[in-house]
Amino acid sequence: MFDFPEPYRVPFDGSFKLHQADTAEKHKKTEEELDEQLKKLVKKIDKLQQALYAEDRYALLLVFQAMDAAGKDSTIRAILKGVNPAGCQVYSFKQPSAEELDHDFLWRTTRCLPERGRIGVFNRSYYEEVLVVHVHPEYLAGQNLPKDKKLDELWSERYESIRDHEKHLARNGTVVLKFWLNVSKEEQKARFLSRLDEQDKNWKFSAADIQERQHWDEYMQAYEAALKETSTKHAPWYAIPADDKTYMRVAIADIIVKTLEAMSLEYPEVSTAEQAKFTEARSLLEAEGKS
Repeated sequence: MFDFPEPYRVPFDGSFKLHQADTAEKHKKTEEELDEQLKKLVKKIDKLQQALYAEDRYALLLVFQAMDAAGKDSTIRAILKGVNPAGCQVYSFKQPSAEELDHDFLWRTTRCLPERGRIGVFNRSYYEEVLVVHVHPEYLAGQNLPKDKKLDELWSERYESIRDHEKHLARNGTVVLKFWLNVSKEEQKARFLSRLDEQDKNWKFSAADIQERQHWDEYMQAYEAALKETSTKHAPWYAIPADDKTYMRVAIADIIVKTLEAMSLEYPEVSTAEQAKFTEARSLLEAEGKS
């Protein structure tokens, strides 16, 4: 539907290789310069979101996936802190409930899709079902799936369901951008240690994070497969270098701005009849207190 920006965009032809995606970007900008650039981009997002809301024709869905400590929460906060809260909605998806497990894997996120005119954010998403569940297929036991389902067939069908789902969203005016925050294993280790060393960060740490870290290679294989299978023209993936958080936020905000600009958003035009009513209303207001 739109020409999505190219930097860090995962190819649509299934050729994506994880080892070709950098976790750190070489750049010459200082932290202060990046902060200033981010502020300008956030202001643009705010202005464009107002037009998105006024036009009420499209919605924008931002999907964030990453390993633990990659910076999902802080990045979402940083790029949307200047946007009118009435114009955006954020959902975080953790372990599914019993009710959610009694439905298909797309059900719980479908209920949370953004309305037209709004920016929706998924902090984790339906992609958990081809990522964490791919690494831990034992979780499937609690999903009460049809019997005799082969694993290879299951993943293939889920990729297909996701592609169909996102194509349906695009056809109906929801623009989908998906960001994989590509943090290195070394940087994750440093951030975990920081959470242990700094008391005000202790609450962020979980022993389960270390257990999942032991499956790093399996997760990387799952991410490569998911991005390769589901990066499409109507719902592209972006593999964003995440070792430098400030640069990562700037890169994501820039992609969002370029995408919103490509939507050619317009404020609704006022009809001649409505303009006449405005003139009448102005006259009544200006006449108050004169008699």
